[in-house]
Amino acid sequence: MIATTPTDILRFIAERHASQIETVLVTLVGIKGGASRAIGAQMAIDANGQRAGSFSGGCIEDAVAEEALETLSDGWGRVVRYGVGSPYIDVRLPCGGGIDLLFTPRPQSSVISAVLDKLEQREAASVALQCDSITMLPALTQRAWNGECLHHNYQPDLRIYALGQGEDLTAFARLGAYFGANIHALTPDRTAFDLLASDGIAATYLATRTTLPIPQSDPWSAIVFLFHGPDWEEQLLPQALALPSFYVGAIGSRRTHTARLAMLEKAGVPFEKISSIRGHIGLIPATRDPATLALSILGEIVADFNTLSQWSHWMGQSLAGTTIE
Repeated sequence: MIATTPTDILRFIAERHASQIETVLVTLVGIKGGASRAIGAQMAIDANGQRAGSFSGGCIEDAVAEEALETLSDGWGRVVRYGVGSPYIDVRLPCGGGIDLLFTPRPQSSVISAVLDKLEQREAASVALQCDSITMLPALTQRAWNGECLHHNYQPDLRIYALGQGEDLTAFARLGAYFGANIHALTPDRTAFDLLASDGIAATYLATRTTLPIPQSDPWSAIVFLFHGPDWEEQLLPQALALPSFYVGAIGSRRTHTARLAMLEKAGVPFEKISSIRGHIGLIPATRDPATLALSILGEIVADFNTLSQWSHWMGQSLAGTTIE
């Protein structure tokens, strides 16, 4: 894991509560000018000054932690401006903008646990954040800060099913796991299987080309085929396209992808499914080594996942029960 995730911040609060250590949840609710984080970004600070998350490259985190400890002492939350327009003239953001942070001391542990439970079940969750409370909402909503409350959504972590063999698969799986994605590799390559398993990466041995052993998939899952050649795609790719996901892609040249589409059409795969598959994948053109290929493909998947993060509350088909306010 290379950086703290929103789920990590919630776990930080839950772990501190289990140890009877009080915490403060801090949420970015307003931006004036530029900022390095988006609305809804969070940070948690415990009574000992330990913290998880950030709002900048280290410019204001110490001041935020100090303010958080004051809210625990005072017993009430607040909204504080940092940067342009802030009463703290010695705390400035390098981007020249200003951010408004909502401090919620002693967030209800029952709500934090409920959100973590839903995320563990691969379900999105929504909360209402105020100065003195955090409340679970019955459906996903999107409401900007109105001076009193912000509705904030949490979605499950990125999950990637990677199918392939050899170093292309192991390089991608290792990079994805280090990035923080929930990686599950599927391979007919016993050497690759053993290597990934020894690294602690979930792996399934593909014993047949006819059955795709993906235990569960959802709108926050990506499926990527890293095979060189169509043999393992012919029957497994149509099965992958039938699963819920936000991304299905396969490596290969444009010529290879054209042949792949023809294969799927011949197999009777619906046109809308065929048109959804990504071919000639990756952000870096003409990659020639496993490490660069892994970086190229992971970058594309993460870019799509970030777009999903921004727009998921409007995706009624993927997220049943979503409402917009």
